[in-house]
Amino acid sequence: MKIAIVGAGYVGLVTGVCLADFGHDVVCIDKDQRKIDALERGEIPIYEPGLTELVKSNVASGRLSFSTELKSVVPDAEAVFIAVGTPSRRGDGHADLSYVYAVAREVATSVKGFTVVITKSTVPVGTGDEVAHIIATTNPNADVAVVSNPEFLREGAAIDDFKRPDRIVVGIEDERARPVMTEVYRPLYLNQAPLMFTGRRTAELIKYAANAFLAMKITFINEIADLCEATGADVQQVARGMGLDNRIGTKFLNAGPGYGGSCFPKDTLAMVKIGQDFESPMRLVETTVAINDQRKRAMSRKVIAACGGDVRGKTIGVLGLTFKPNTDDMREAPSIDIIQGLIDRGARVVAYDPQGMGAARELIGNIEFGTNAYDVAVGADALVLITEWNEFRSLDLDRLKGVMKSAVLVDLRNVYRHDEVAKHGFEYSSIGRPAGGAPDSAAEAAE
Repeated sequence: MKIAIVGAGYVGLVTGVCLADFGHDVVCIDKDQRKIDALERGEIPIYEPGLTELVKSNVASGRLSFSTELKSVVPDAEAVFIAVGTPSRRGDGHADLSYVYAVAREVATSVKGFTVVITKSTVPVGTGDEVAHIIATTNPNADVAVVSNPEFLREGAAIDDFKRPDRIVVGIEDERARPVMTEVYRPLYLNQAPLMFTGRRTAELIKYAANAFLAMKITFINEIADLCEATGADVQQVARGMGLDNRIGTKFLNAGPGYGGSCFPKDTLAMVKIGQDFESPMRLVETTVAINDQRKRAMSRKVIAACGGDVRGKTIGVLGLTFKPNTDDMREAPSIDIIQGLIDRGARVVAYDPQGMGAARELIGNIEFGTNAYDVAVGADALVLITEWNEFRSLDLDRLKGVMKSAVLVDLRNVYRHDEVAKHGFEYSSIGRPAGGAPDSAAEAAE
């Protein structure tokens, strides 16, 4: 099939390269000439494991190409994906749909013959109706079927998620779109990926409902972690005991400093606004948003407490800046609020992240950067682990202690065990686990 992808950002690029890898003829379109030039040189604007190699191989095969000229590409396409950004709108938190609607107008003037226009961007309920209306009013002769096909890609695992999805949701109102979308995803039949056809509005809501539920799950276990600290229970054991129930499951039950990234903060806020617009309030989601915002700043207070209640004039080393490992995404990362909270209290912060320091320089002022974990630890009064990159999971604790001013480790991802760290002479603080080797921690170590 000939497929056009409008938007060569994270979702558009991953979608385009994976569809090309399936054997389709794909052109990724973006108005940013510098981005297109870089892609044509094999330079990928985002960090995503395996993406660079996949782009290069499919460009070499001739199945994947890049362009800034929508009007020259869309007329030949059987399917056109809209994969532009829908950031939170300044001032009110609604999803900003201006980019989606602008693409719809441009596509309307370019399509020839029957074309399926697919919204891949995350959009509020009813957006597909408006896209169809825009196309119809812009070009009454356009023969299109507008489809909702939300993405469910995890940063750091996007290629595997696309090729081995839990489900593929396709929202249609025009039955002519069904065979086209079936052909787009036909290569996934070998992996027995369920292709779920729904109404268009239902598909739009599935995306938001899924992200909101996962955000609530993270927030729930974080509140349980706080209760564990107050009662002497162990959140990791609680989460395991919960997760072994098949109705609950183990995923997204890892206590930490709060969720961040490009999806959960934006989508939970947008869902709150959708509920308000339709006079059907999303109270649980509203509370989730509020708790998560408060938690990030609370983590800086946890670090300050571990440092004796005062960090003025002290050096705090930070390991990990991105909102999760295996990405360079700093959007809404907990590290931003945590570091700012420490700086506000007079601390000197030195940080290291394998991929996120470039973006962090633009987002966080008065911060210094190291070249690795041990560089950051030199002269530090405390070390804070915020993002669980693999290279932070087996640190040489004796080496760290040897260069630190004070042996204090605050582990906000529960990567280490108390007994393991304490034997190296560290004062250790984690999330939702008893300090000092309480019984639950001992039981965990014995497993």
